Amino acid sequence: MEQQQKSKEKGTKQEPDQEQKKGQTSSTGVLTDLNSLQAEIKDIKNKLNAINEIKEKWYLKKEEISKKISSLIGNVKTSKEERNIKTQEVRKTKVERDRLNKEIAKKVSELKILNEEKKTKLDKLGIKEDPSKIKYEIEKLETKIETEVMSYDKEKVINKTIKSLKKQMVGSKEISEIFTKSSAKKKELDELRKKAEEKHKIVQTRASESQQKHESLLKVSKEIDDLKEQEEEAYKQFFKQKQLFTELNNELKDKLKIINQLNGKADGIKKDRRSKKDAQVKQTLKEKEKGVEEKIKKKQKLTTEDLLIFQKSL
Repeated sequence: MEQQQKSKEKGTKQEPDQEQKKGQTSSTGVLTDLNSLQAEIKDIKNKLNAINEIKEKWYLKKEEISKKISSLIGNVKTSKEERNIKTQEVRKTKVERDRLNKEIAKKVSELKILNEEKKTKLDKLGIKEDPSKIKYEIEKLETKIETEVMSYDKEKVINKTIKSLKKQMVGSKEISEIFTKSSAKKKELDELRKKAEEKHKIVQTRASESQQKHESLLKVSKEIDDLKEQEEEAYKQFFKQKQLFTELNNELKDKLKIINQLNGKADGIKKDRRSKKDAQVKQTLKEKEKGVEEKIKKKQKLTTEDLLIFQKSL
């Protein structure tokens, strides 16, 4: 009888039906898809990190170049202002120098007329020296006669010289005025030439400085153009990596949506599997309980397992 009961219990174990097999296959497929997607997501994240690192590197390079360009543009602006100031100063000083040169030309012309007039009158009067010098010489000789003790013959010679010089002075008042005017013109001319030379030196110095600034500006402008090309290239590389990042990130989002759906399915499958397993365990236990009850009714010997099942049923 006991052997029949065991045979009966064994008979209660049913083979999985087609629906159970289908559920198992579906569950295995979901888990396989999950594992595959997780590996793909991990690979995408690694790629995203690598691309992001490259992208940031190009962005920082572009920003660094932009700062250099901004700094150089500021320097160019300052240099242009300095160059323009020097150029304006050159133009202004040239105008002053040209004005002085015109005055010099005018003074030279006036001095030439005076010299010609002086020469004509000196030739006419037979005077070879500046009347002021003759006058000075007369005064010096007269002072000598008055202050020094000398022989009669020497004094006679000096008086004769004074008389000769005084004859030269006759009618030289006009010539003396010409000499005075000529001397004044020479002095004015020297002053004007000195000022014109100073202005000319300023023009040369400022023009040289302006030229140096201009050449420096050309050099910096070329450097800025080169940097702008580098900046554009850096931005292109940054934008390229940004596009790759966006594309991969969108792919990651799509796969995360799918994996969330699969996780939901997997959770449902696991829940359903647990429910079925629990139901199967309950069914098996129920059948075993019936077998134990049958043994008790027939007063058959209970095994340890039978006792445990009996205790659970209480």
